[in-house]
Amino acid sequence: MTTLKHGYHHGDLSAAVRQAAGKLLEKHGLEALTMRELARRAKVSHNAPYRHFPDRGALLAALAAEGFAVLGEAQRRAAETGGLRAMGEAYVRFALEHPQRFRLMFGGQIRFAKHARLREVAGGVFEDLAGALATRVPEARGARDASIAAWALVHGLALLLLEQRIAASARAGRDEATFVRAVLGSLRFAIGPAQPA
Repeated sequence: MTTLKHGYHHGDLSAAVRQAAGKLLEKHGLEALTMRELARRAKVSHNAPYRHFPDRGALLAALAAEGFAVLGEAQRRAAETGGLRAMGEAYVRFALEHPQRFRLMFGGQIRFAKHARLREVAGGVFEDLAGALATRVPEARGARDASIAAWALVHGLALLLLEQRIAASARAGRDEATFVRAVLGSLRFAIGPAQPA
């Protein structure tokens, strides 16, 4: 995520608050994230964060947007070298490396309709996935449906791993990266026209 080597210095207040918020979120969870505590950690007055974030909801939206931006970039890099499966691996890896940020992004605490930047960045992540599938699926609706199916698969796998719902025996001694690669590689989507019901 965004990192600063030092605290607040001349105009870096927004970044300093986001950095402190990201660290606090990952270490102590969403409940611990208060504007007063962020100000204390950023070494500014308790009102200073409000210059950039009018309320806690705006700060949470900024943190989520930052998370989607990082996730999107990781997926784009993965797609360049490894295609769709690598995109899925990047998604799960992001969730495991940033569990609290991931929960914030998808946990329903933020009303996306109120935050244009968040909607834009989050939508871009989905559009990248739909674009990656568009060359494999003959029509636009099919590509979007396949994108949702792929998203559901990697999101579900990420949550199962985060919540430690997959038994160690199922992993058969494999580390997380090897296990995720094997799970995602075990499925093949049938690309073609829908079969009649």
